[in-house]
Amino acid sequence: MRKWTCLLLLAASAAHMELAIAQNIVDESAEEAPAEAEAAAEPIAAKVPTVVLDADNIFVNEAENTVIAEGNVEAKYEGRILLADRLIYNRETNKVRATGNISIIDEDGTESFADEIETDANLADGYAIGYSTRIQNGGLAVAESAVRTLEGYNALDKIVYTSCEVCDENDRPTWALRARRAVLDQDAQMMSYRDAVLEVAGVPVFYLPFFAHPDPSSDRRSGFLPPDFGTSSKLGVFYEQPYYWAISPYQDLTISPKVMANVNPLVEMQYRKRFWSGSLSANFSFTQEQEFDSDGEKFGDDEFRGHLFAEGGFAIRPGWRWGFAVEQVSDDLYTRRYDIEGENDQRGLYAGQPRYLLNQLYTQAQSTDWYVESALLTFETNREGDSDARLPRALPLMFGEKLYDFGDFGTLALSGSTAILEREIGVDSYRASTGADWSTSRVLSNGLLVTPFAEGRYDYYQLDNIPSGENKVSRGAASLGTRLSYPLYRPGKSVDILIEPEAMVAYGTAGANDPDIPIEDSLFYELDETSLFEANAASGFDTYEGGSKASLGASISARWKNGMSISALGGRRWRDTTDPVFDVGSNLDGTVSDWVAGISADLGKALKIETRVRLDDDSLALNRIDARIRTNLWRFRSNTRYYSINGNVTDSGFSDEGIEVSADFKVTDNYYLLYSLNRDISGRANASGRLTDPADIRQTVGVAYEDDCSRFEVFFERSEARDRDLGPEDSIKFRFALKTLGGFGSQDVD
Repeated sequence: MRKWTCLLLLAASAAHMELAIAQNIVDESAEEAPAEAEAAAEPIAAKVPTVVLDADNIFVNEAENTVIAEGNVEAKYEGRILLADRLIYNRETNKVRATGNISIIDEDGTESFADEIETDANLADGYAIGYSTRIQNGGLAVAESAVRTLEGYNALDKIVYTSCEVCDENDRPTWALRARRAVLDQDAQMMSYRDAVLEVAGVPVFYLPFFAHPDPSSDRRSGFLPPDFGTSSKLGVFYEQPYYWAISPYQDLTISPKVMANVNPLVEMQYRKRFWSGSLSANFSFTQEQEFDSDGEKFGDDEFRGHLFAEGGFAIRPGWRWGFAVEQVSDDLYTRRYDIEGENDQRGLYAGQPRYLLNQLYTQAQSTDWYVESALLTFETNREGDSDARLPRALPLMFGEKLYDFGDFGTLALSGSTAILEREIGVDSYRASTGADWSTSRVLSNGLLVTPFAEGRYDYYQLDNIPSGENKVSRGAASLGTRLSYPLYRPGKSVDILIEPEAMVAYGTAGANDPDIPIEDSLFYELDETSLFEANAASGFDTYEGGSKASLGASISARWKNGMSISALGGRRWRDTTDPVFDVGSNLDGTVSDWVAGISADLGKALKIETRVRLDDDSLALNRIDARIRTNLWRFRSNTRYYSINGNVTDSGFSDEGIEVSADFKVTDNYYLLYSLNRDISGRANASGRLTDPADIRQTVGVAYEDDCSRFEVFFERSEARDRDLGPEDSIKFRFALKTLGGFGSQDVD
């Protein structure tokens, strides 16, 4: 709204006598008084021109002491333009009045319109009748009148505001905010409304006796945010009202008190601050309450409860930084009971696992040829049957690597690592490792690519509380070998094809894994196509694939000229001896691995596929598949993931199968059908080891309406997930968001 005031001032400047007036066409009335016109123009021409006034006719009325411009009036001032049918400047009162098809164009392209405007020459006050404007962020405001006062207030009477596209006066916007009066405080950059009514499709749905928000062209401001309200079986009727406090240009705080019918109130806060060297953010909440189940039934002691999720990252010097991440909850199900989000978000240098809390303090440094990191880590569990006492504390975990480039003689990488892991219950381990990795590449005359390599590592462990009683273990392991590949390329008119058979052979030290070494960093490792041709296919430092080994596979890719492509990589791995350290899930058990492959297809916007499979080495039965399909065909869009793991390749012996779907169908240009599904097909093993029945972890069906200025959603959601005291839930949710005003919450009914 502020733009019209600045532009109305242009009318005063354009007609003020301290201007340069450029007259394109002088009408007959001006010709009858050439002397007066010359007299009026002489003192003006002597001054530095700041405004150019162009019109069909410009003349001076000495009787009324006015300057009049008529017909296609155009006044230009400092990049702004005023267009009108008629403009009158009163030299006695210093008032400027413009009428007829007034259009004001700001230097940033913003346009304002009025039937009539009047302002004084000292730019102190003015008014506009039949006023409308388009704000920079897409908003449209229309008012019967607009008045600017000496104190810098802009008052608009009978205003209608919307961000919807309105082409003519008969168009009905999807939503509009209608108010008896609105005031823009230019100094405070706040817009306030009296007797405001929110209309949807012309129907009043929400009344506010007072409503205020920052000027859309202003910076962020303190104020109330849209509320979240509704009802649920856990919390009863609830209302959450966030308040945003812009403490400074570099920090803010959002305070969100939440009142609930079934349980005591809760306060949630989000604090953020940016420093010259980094940033800090923290989300926390607190309440005083008992525990409660899915029906809101309370039990246990009345205690202080809360959570804290925080992280920060800071630069020490170029290439060096440090940071931290904190994750704390008062009890295992706190975030799920109060529907608090963010538990599994990525924080800090290391990523945690679902339903585990990870606290870390770390430093990191890197350059073009070296990298160093160090971290202190602690873990806590929110899972049923788990104990924090059995989880390790890394005090600290360190890794560093230095690269040396010898040109034609290859590249050498020297590395070092330490890990100090302590537990209240279980094995404590102290590890120090050092290693070297060398490789180079040669292309022979026949096109064969040869990549010889050599690597070695020495690990030293000091152990406490190990069942065998051994407290010191050391080992040296090394591998020497080469990779061979023979790229075959065939260009074509419509498609280019690349086929590359690849092999790896290596000899390594046998018996590299000592049964007394605890496996900490490769518990969930599985050989796939990405590590098929590595010298040491095992991950981490606690295991090493020794002995003689070989891999054989091939990659195939086809790229069409229209941008479509298909690629695949697959193969298998052999070893001369078995190693009991590797379980069946790692795909390194026995002497032959399962067949592994990765396949991807990009068929344009219509279809994209990514699939990874593991086939049994004897029967070629499907042991594992993880397929992701993305479609955007006609009016249908979807993201689908299907996964299946055969119980034969899991430590638990249970199969795991599931599907995740997110889709929408565009019925018309504005209406959508929504569907999402997260289903556990096979059932899961609970804390007692018993397999539960298949269930929909979450299923959603809904409809949505969307246009250029709003989105409305209503959907039904069913969840059959169970976690101790929390069980299945049904809900109906309604959400809507208005462009430039934000969302107005959701309503949940269990």
